[in-house]
Amino acid sequence: MAKKRGPDLLHRWEGNPILTIEDIPFRCNTVFNGSPVKIDDEYLILLRVEGQQGYSLLALARGDDGYHFEVDPEPVMMPAKTGPFATYESSGLEDPRVTFLDETYYVLYTAASPYGSRIVIAKTKNFKTYKRIGIISEPGNKDGVLFPEKINGRYARLDRPLGSFNSGCIWISYSDDLIHWGHHSPLIEPRPGYWDADRIGASAPPIKTDQGWLEIYHGFKMTSSGPIYRMGTVLMELENPGRVIARCDEAILSPRMDYERVGDVNNVVFACGAIVEPDKQVKIYYGGADTSLCVATVDLNKLIEETLI
Repeated sequence: MAKKRGPDLLHRWEGNPILTIEDIPFRCNTVFNGSPVKIDDEYLILLRVEGQQGYSLLALARGDDGYHFEVDPEPVMMPAKTGPFATYESSGLEDPRVTFLDETYYVLYTAASPYGSRIVIAKTKNFKTYKRIGIISEPGNKDGVLFPEKINGRYARLDRPLGSFNSGCIWISYSDDLIHWGHHSPLIEPRPGYWDADRIGASAPPIKTDQGWLEIYHGFKMTSSGPIYRMGTVLMELENPGRVIARCDEAILSPRMDYERVGDVNNVVFACGAIVEPDKQVKIYYGGADTSLCVATVDLNKLIEETLI
């Protein structure tokens, strides 16, 4: 008898959500969209937390198994109050993505302000102190993710500038110094009639595989009751990630559970990072309904196989 196939490719951890407001040791409105790293045997997640003031800040969670976490007692990054970043962070720091590159952890996050969203790059060695390096996009851009190695001698990133009619495509660009970016070109765009029909954006930093760079991205389709955010995958050439090899037709995860369906923003599964374990199991960390942080797992080879179908 054939094995029954579930509605989603990813397997949700039975203990989801892994973090909610009750787990945050300081007053806040909600927690969601965390980017993970694994250092030796310790798991760290850089979290987006919305404070009671109404703007978002960044906090840090620590754990030893990838499922159970404790959050540090104080935020690790707050919106700048002075200096060149203050004007563009006045409405908060959003959706961090962490990439390990050149023996440094780089954080790309969205700076929110009345002037529009912009991507900022910061760096840290210890996840205790963070140094902002520069603002690396024009207004109206977010979902920046940095590749974990140089491509033909240049840094590479994905992002999502807003296009016409408030839609957005995923673009790729390159840099010699991580601050000045150019050679921008569109990579993938929304697909009418599909689950990602109306807007898409990069989610996790790209994962290097033998078959190409694997990107986990998010997309939404507008319905009569609002957008539904889902996850998907795209595979890019290793030496030329501006060329797409394959893209999934079906979403790999859709909001179905109560913690994904009901929250500050209903019907959202939104990844900000993934960890590939030695046995090739992938832990994907995602925000549920902009109200909690969750984790789901899948075999890396299965993820690639589903992308290539």
